[in-house]
Amino acid sequence: MENDKRELDFFSRYLPLWITVCIILGTVVGYLFPSLSAALGGIEVANVSIPVAVVLLVMMYPIMLKISIKGITHVKDNLKPLWLTLIINWAIKPFTMAFIAWIFMSILFSGIIPQHVQKEYIAGMILLGLAPCTAMVLVWTYLAKANVNYALVQVAVNDLIILVLFAPLGKFLLGVTTHFPVPFATILYSVLFYVAIPLLLAGITRYVLIRKKGEQWFNERFVQKMEWITPAGLLVTLVLLFIFQGEKIIHYPLHIVLIAIPLVLQTYLIFFVGYFGAKRLKIHYSEAAPSAFIGASNFFELSVAVALILFGMNSGATLATVVGVLVEVPVMLSLVKIMKRNKEKFQGG
Repeated sequence: MENDKRELDFFSRYLPLWITVCIILGTVVGYLFPSLSAALGGIEVANVSIPVAVVLLVMMYPIMLKISIKGITHVKDNLKPLWLTLIINWAIKPFTMAFIAWIFMSILFSGIIPQHVQKEYIAGMILLGLAPCTAMVLVWTYLAKANVNYALVQVAVNDLIILVLFAPLGKFLLGVTTHFPVPFATILYSVLFYVAIPLLLAGITRYVLIRKKGEQWFNERFVQKMEWITPAGLLVTLVLLFIFQGEKIIHYPLHIVLIAIPLVLQTYLIFFVGYFGAKRLKIHYSEAAPSAFIGASNFFELSVAVALILFGMNSGATLATVVGVLVEVPVMLSLVKIMKRNKEKFQGG
């Protein structure tokens, strides 16, 4: 009898709680101590907060450590799940997110949210839609008892594609929906800084340590010891962000809920596109699960970073990306349950 009870560790299981605590802490500090917010806000270069940029850059490094470019070549005999993932992530998801964000913010919620803030919220949601998941999809795949190794390859390919497509798609969709004059170079430099640099450093680390200690030691010892940095960095980032967002949250708490509604809708929509697409293509359950998860989940670290650079820490765009972090864990856990409950409906289930 199978006894494979996979569960989140204590920290990950209660991640929504830790996120909420950090949001409350940052909001209270920012509201009660505006001088601290001003002091931190002054540490910036070219509209980029140095404290937040450093934390975000460090957060990316452990994520990239798991990516093996060599591993991409191992999927040449099983390309259907990868193609499904790429179509969802780059031909469907960015456009549905832009449309859903525009419908809710510009039409359904137009009488509740001021017009200038509507556009910023739309921009933040678009940035989330442009960034398919990286690290967390490995967690969702593991919990669904699916193929984590294949999910890792999907992550690696998507990170490489982000380097090419994030900037042009971002400029196009932001321009069409919000009419913000978004400099292409700004988005490109953001992606290069927060994806390319950590990817390069992680690649050098992999090469050196695997040659010295072996791949098993690298994966089971070094990578696992570094994993805590990403969630810890995320929580520090949230505190910093909400120190700057404190006054806005106190005055507009309803906006958090209104931003969450289209984000949750988009998550379920993209999940079921992947779910039914995998069934239609007769993809094995072990690869169907990560194919459905990777588009539904978001690379929120990158979205937050780009929102900061383009719009600043006090912007609605940055707030929208952070709300994406808040809703992601409980929603994705519900999708893991749906996937496991319907396992027998897939090939190999």
